[in-house]
Amino acid sequence: MNLARLDLNLVVALRALLEERNVTHAGQRVGLSQPAMSAALARLRRHFDDDLLARVGGHYELTALGQVLLDRTATAYDVLERLFASQADFDPARESREFKLVASDYAVSVFGAALVRAVHEEAPGIRLRFLQTPATVVDDTGTLLSAVDGLFMPHGVINDFPATDLYEDRWVFLVADDHPSVGDRLTREDLARLPWVTYQRTYDAPPVRQLGMLGVEPRAEVSVDSFQLLPLMVAGTRRIALVQARLARLLAPIAAVRVLEPPYEAVPLREAMWWHPVHTHDAGHIWLRETAARIGARMTAPGAPDPL
Repeated sequence: MNLARLDLNLVVALRALLEERNVTHAGQRVGLSQPAMSAALARLRRHFDDDLLARVGGHYELTALGQVLLDRTATAYDVLERLFASQADFDPARESREFKLVASDYAVSVFGAALVRAVHEEAPGIRLRFLQTPATVVDDTGTLLSAVDGLFMPHGVINDFPATDLYEDRWVFLVADDHPSVGDRLTREDLARLPWVTYQRTYDAPPVRQLGMLGVEPRAEVSVDSFQLLPLMVAGTRRIALVQARLARLLAPIAAVRVLEPPYEAVPLREAMWWHPVHTHDAGHIWLRETAARIGARMTAPGAPDPL
């Protein structure tokens, strides 16, 4: 396929047609008349050798290929939009722009709040939009990164994309204040016999993979998609949970739990900001990454508060 022979405006029309499933509504959405949108649909049908939209009764439904193209077109549109929004120069004090960042509630709590304060002071026209990390992040990282401006994620979970390091954290365990069988220290036997509360997919976390190498297989009784829910799921139960020390410090007042050190030398957490290569040389992105790195450096500088 020769990209030079393609009309990239058809990407805009294709997305509108697939999402609206109506020629008139799709045309209104992108500012084209019904005849112009019908002509675009005809060109798209010739290109794909498929109807894309098939009439069923009084409405249109997507063909099998149209359904496949639905998500791919949205991703391609986002990539093109971000590509052509790239800037050679960026003045944070004057620019008006939104950055979409994917992050867990842990990253937003311990790092995002500080980043937001810095952006508020330096770039009042810049908006930050935080999106929850999906459970599919490991399976389809490229598609996710192509649709956003950055991903906050520790090293050891994804690879093969550019990243800048932000800060380090360490892992600790939470147990109920009144846990009937855990004293001042946890043992490896405790980790194997007690039920766990885990964040999303247990096996994706490097410290849990480390436990597997030590012969300990966590028995997940509860799984949640929020790190901040872990203390509430542990309090008043026999469960244990693995959590970041910086977050444990923030959450200490909200639940009757104790923080205990791991009974092994847990691998440290190195949080990073990851991005799609299309953003690497964009001036606005460079500013955002440098600002994030500066905030992260403050968190780990000599004299900075210890997480616990």
